[in-house]
Amino acid sequence: MADDTTKPRDSSADLEDMVASSDSGARKPAGMPGKLLVSIAAAWSLFQLWIASPLPFMVGFGVFNATEARSIHLAFALFLAYMAYPAFKRSPRDRIPIQDWVLATMAAFCGAYMFMFYEQLAQRPGAPLTQDVIIGVVGIVLLLEATRRALGPPLMVVALVFLIYSLAGPWMPGILSHGGVSLYGLINHQWLTTQGVFGIALGVSTSFVFLFVLFGALLDKAGAGNYFIKVAFSLLGHYRGGPAKAAVVASAMTGLISGSSIANVVTTGTFTIPMMKRVGFSAEKAGAVEVASSVNGQIMPPVMGAAAFLMVEYVGISYVDVIKHAFLPALISYIALVYIVHLEALKANMQGLESANPAKP
Repeated sequence: MADDTTKPRDSSADLEDMVASSDSGARKPAGMPGKLLVSIAAAWSLFQLWIASPLPFMVGFGVFNATEARSIHLAFALFLAYMAYPAFKRSPRDRIPIQDWVLATMAAFCGAYMFMFYEQLAQRPGAPLTQDVIIGVVGIVLLLEATRRALGPPLMVVALVFLIYSLAGPWMPGILSHGGVSLYGLINHQWLTTQGVFGIALGVSTSFVFLFVLFGALLDKAGAGNYFIKVAFSLLGHYRGGPAKAAVVASAMTGLISGSSIANVVTTGTFTIPMMKRVGFSAEKAGAVEVASSVNGQIMPPVMGAAAFLMVEYVGISYVDVIKHAFLPALISYIALVYIVHLEALKANMQGLESANPAKP
């Protein structure tokens, strides 16, 4: 009996740890460090709301240009990345090691360097001083490490390969060869202008992505995720293979407010997968339905995993146009998933869940 009662708890704890590791970091320090993390995150949110509102222009205070806003945005992100994400799986999660405090402070300083010395840097464009290059090198190294902690090694390795390729061009074979750039030129381009780290992607994150993710997180904490699940089951749960159809619809609605596939899977899957197994789906098929539905949430407007905002900046079309053109393909993909689930239920002669309000004779 003890084993049966502890397994669900362990499974639930593993799921919570997975979401925390991917979305908000796996650390949960107690005491003052924990309160500091909450305070920094709250300050970041308030800063983003401030620069997105007309208040700075109304009161004539706290007006930041795009470059300054991106610099502050990156400083907050880097500081929290080192504080919230452990360096390794074996690293402590109930406290923050002293080296992470040091790295977080250094990373935040490097990120905010463009903001703090904006006027001086503007007076010498393309002519970085030695201290500028040192800050840039340290900043890029710390940004790569923060990327590894938060998103894993692949993205960090790709970025590192292209940085090395920029410097090693003269020694590359054949068509891969190019004139190369100096270290000063590379750092100036990547860290001291709006062409590299402080370019379009960071600008989109500063102006759009953060606000939509914040809005989605607030909705989720207010219970929107559970509400979507209840609505989906009330509409489709009693039909043939109903739990699977409800899982598809619930994941689609959760995709409206969530930019994370993992969070979508955990929010809906912990409830829908057992229900699918109850009506006859195998564990593998139940998991496949949930994963396919949740991953499709990345193409469901308006958040779309931040892809929509990058398209707006790179292609030069309005966000409303992106949403209008993305909605129909997303809808078709979910209709196809519902249809596939329906065929699977017919093939296995599955039934739906019992209705909570059966028809009166």
